[in-house]
Amino acid sequence: MLGGLRQSGYDVLTSNHADAILSYDFAAELEELIAALRDFRIAMPELIGGGGGESGQTQRLRHALSDRRWRKHKFHVQTIVDGIEREGISHEVDHVRFARAGALALEIEWNNKDPFFDRDLENFQRLHALSAISVGVIVTRGRTLQDALMSRCLGWLQANGLRSEADLDRLGISARTASQRRAIAAQTERGIPYAEAFATKFVADKFGQATTHWIKLEERVRRGVGNPCPLLLIGLPEAILTDAAPPPDDLFAALGPQETP
Repeated sequence: MLGGLRQSGYDVLTSNHADAILSYDFAAELEELIAALRDFRIAMPELIGGGGGESGQTQRLRHALSDRRWRKHKFHVQTIVDGIEREGISHEVDHVRFARAGALALEIEWNNKDPFFDRDLENFQRLHALSAISVGVIVTRGRTLQDALMSRCLGWLQANGLRSEADLDRLGISARTASQRRAIAAQTERGIPYAEAFATKFVADKFGQATTHWIKLEERVRRGVGNPCPLLLIGLPEAILTDAAPPPDDLFAALGPQETP
């Protein structure tokens, strides 16, 4: 099953026999996850219009997982020594799938600061040591998606006629901060077309190398962060991006009013 994801362009990495565990003990649950991933798309209008954040983009994936019983869960750990309860610890995971063979824990890191990977992996490590989960799963931006963001954003902006700040409202792009506007203005004053200046600043600010993406995740797992918890890592490919308009249930509405800096 994971081979099919790889053939479709997804980055896939397993550790500590996670592939065997998933194939034999969680085959149905793995199929659910793969089905949700294969159906997931992000429209360029919502990627750029939503400011690059998660709202309105990965919410569809979260809802698809939730509908398949991969739901938020808080694990409570209580230690008792000589009959005396010590202070309890809680570990919250965004998506947990309970099954007969055990539990799978999954986090989606679409666009956080990369230290969130350390938090997730260390959380999985602790929960696995307590036999609370069998496998930890992280879904993030894949290598091809990360590499293509600049060209895809610029291509969409050019195709939709972004030539000045006045076009932002027409394209449903939320307001920029004062510093972002100054940076873009400085680029255009040097003769760089507005769409290129905007795309460069947008991608650098929202999807820079210090955010959560495949290379940052792979580096940590290769160093052994999260060991010995079995892990499944999945990087979303460029193919999830579409130039089409967002679905009819317009996710811009879910963003709520945008603040003006």
